[in-house]
Amino acid sequence: MSVRQRGVQASKKGGPSSASPEVSNDQIDGLQPKKSSGVTAEWDYKVALFIITAIAFVTRFWGISHPNEVVFDEVHFGKVPTYFFDVHPPFGKLLFALMGWFVGYDGHFLFDNIGDSYITNNVPYVAFRALPALLGALTVPTVFLIMWESGYTLPAAIVASGLVLFDNAHIGQTRLILLDATLVFAMSVSVLCYVRFYKLRHEPFGRKWWKWLLLTGVALSCVISTKYVGVFTFFTIGSAVALDLWGLLDINRKEGPLSLPQFGKHFAARIFGLIVVPFFFYLFWFQVHFAILYRSGPGDDFMSPEFQETLSDNIMTANSVGIDYYDAITMRHKETKTYLHSHPDKYPLRYEDGRVSSQGQQVTGYPFNDTNNHWQVLPAKPFPEDSLLGHRVKSGDLIKLRHLVTDTYLLSHDVASPYYPTNQEFTTVPLEDANGSRFNDTLFELRIEGAKGKSDFKSMSSHFKLIHFPTKVAMWTHTSPLPDWAYKQAEINGNKNVQQSSNIWYVDEIPSIPADSDRLKKEQRKIKHVPFWKKYFELQRAIFFHNNALTSSHPYASQPIQWPFLLRGVSFWTQNDTRQQIYFLGNPVGWWIASSLLAVFAGIVGADQLSQRRGVDSLDERTRSRFYNSTGFFFLAWASHYLPFYLMGRQLFLHHYLPAHLASALVTGALLEFIFNLDPVALEENVDGKLAGKGDKTKKGGGAGTKRVVPAKERMGGTGMLALWGAAGVVMSVVIGGWWFFLPLTYGKPGLSAEEVVRRKWLGYDLHFAK
Repeated sequence: MSVRQRGVQASKKGGPSSASPEVSNDQIDGLQPKKSSGVTAEWDYKVALFIITAIAFVTRFWGISHPNEVVFDEVHFGKVPTYFFDVHPPFGKLLFALMGWFVGYDGHFLFDNIGDSYITNNVPYVAFRALPALLGALTVPTVFLIMWESGYTLPAAIVASGLVLFDNAHIGQTRLILLDATLVFAMSVSVLCYVRFYKLRHEPFGRKWWKWLLLTGVALSCVISTKYVGVFTFFTIGSAVALDLWGLLDINRKEGPLSLPQFGKHFAARIFGLIVVPFFFYLFWFQVHFAILYRSGPGDDFMSPEFQETLSDNIMTANSVGIDYYDAITMRHKETKTYLHSHPDKYPLRYEDGRVSSQGQQVTGYPFNDTNNHWQVLPAKPFPEDSLLGHRVKSGDLIKLRHLVTDTYLLSHDVASPYYPTNQEFTTVPLEDANGSRFNDTLFELRIEGAKGKSDFKSMSSHFKLIHFPTKVAMWTHTSPLPDWAYKQAEINGNKNVQQSSNIWYVDEIPSIPADSDRLKKEQRKIKHVPFWKKYFELQRAIFFHNNALTSSHPYASQPIQWPFLLRGVSFWTQNDTRQQIYFLGNPVGWWIASSLLAVFAGIVGADQLSQRRGVDSLDERTRSRFYNSTGFFFLAWASHYLPFYLMGRQLFLHHYLPAHLASALVTGALLEFIFNLDPVALEENVDGKLAGKGDKTKKGGGAGTKRVVPAKERMGGTGMLALWGAAGVVMSVVIGGWWFFLPLTYGKPGLSAEEVVRRKWLGYDLHFAK
């Protein structure tokens, strides 16, 4: 590759730097006979595509029935036939529901525990696993097509798709009832459709142009409708579209300037195809979710009572009973499920930090049912003696709560709580104080969530906040246990942030009602209707809130810095008797090669920018354009799907890197071709067959007529292709070797001896049965 001083020959017209932009073969179909070198006639690509696809299906479907037990996160994604809350959008789970409908599955199995038998419980688990296996197998040829459509050589396309084909992580994640196969496939299809759309940029608003634009939008909607990390794919495509629009706005563009109305049409078309269409498809999946998953199921508790009333067989609404004054009730915190509890023990005089308490009776959160959880609801102003009973408690009422076992009254006052100096202490006081000097401190306002006017207060279905009337703090608890002096029970305190959603409680039962009471008789309940938008926004809030709340530790969680180097995996399943295990881990050899070439790409970009600052052209202009625009696009996809995880505070696992790994495979294939491309002097050809190279002096301004992109196999001579084929062969040989070595951990069989397990602990992987 020659190195030229800028300003010497680069300024001459008609050189490679002034050649017309690349155009697709379709653009000149009417100007010349179709050539056998076009994409549609490259039989060697087609043969390779067929072989790679066949191998992909074999590697994804082989032994898919093993193990015949619930594996890892299958406990979450198997619950498809009933309504359930999840931290992901519904598209991926709806595909599983569709598969269940195909095989006549009735949803009797609850997927409660890892290791539960599918065979014993008669679950068509192979059908469910076949869906991600199908999508995982189709992902491999999609990667090949991305490289092919981008104009890369056959060895480059084989390397890129081979890194995904023979990757243990992609295989392992696509053989189980999980969502990542849908996510990665939709992401790869989005990239492929955008490449096809971009190739038609010189034929705007034609039928094919619109087809690939809309297909890109549909694919993007499938990505974000599966997991919200699909927004990274939106950012990738959106960044490329923004750069494309910026180029269209240039008045000095080689194809001629666009008028502002013309540019407006381009802008509006992309907004419609890549934002409006995906958004409506995204809404459509939620509508389908609400329409067909109408039954009560796991996760209902995350939704409001009003939402739950739209579900059939909902336990909350079926067991709901109106609460009267003087009823004894038990109250539970919605998030932690702890009961409001009290016992005779007092708060210590001083806490560990030196602060002083009121030494009042302890009010705590207790996880188990107990008589010390019973509280009697009393009116702030007593009813007449002759009509004490039969008065229904309503939203907005001022109430008092009497602890039945100790005959004391709930109270909050301006004393700091044990753990939160800014929050108020909750305690109880005897009757004489509650009716005397501390009367106001025992008053609480009952605020039922979503209540309209004076709604009845009911068990189970009324989610409420208990607001201390004088100080306006809300009763609240959290997960950090108190010290031994409170028997490690939960702290109850007054939260000044009344709007906080974690202030919500509900009545679990009314133990004072006799078993034969007419109040316990169930009436025929009608399923209520709630408008789509109201349910949609409530579910969105719940999803985002609980996504952000996934901050607890997990033994197999990992950090983003560990992923490119494959420093640890995840134990999915073990069986002690056979010493079999499934350990989620990528192909270390393939991952290290891809990660290394990402660094090489960044180094080449840095070196090229530095040399240009010093007036030296180390790259041919056409090569530089392809390197930045095509390989750079793949690198952008990797960075967009990887770097944002550094900003997240939630639990993270190795599978979050799979979309980024696919992008790194594309970079690897493209960069391998770049390294072994000796001198790309002829990248375009005139219609009459003449090559436009360095010595071709055409009309001033580059008006050499219509040009086509010369396919990769014509651009590169035998020497270059031999070197590239050799490099591709070496890479694929070591990648296949790594894949084969770790296969027992991917497929879960055969069982390995302790010595064999130890040999696979390359970076200290926490494998089982190493002894």
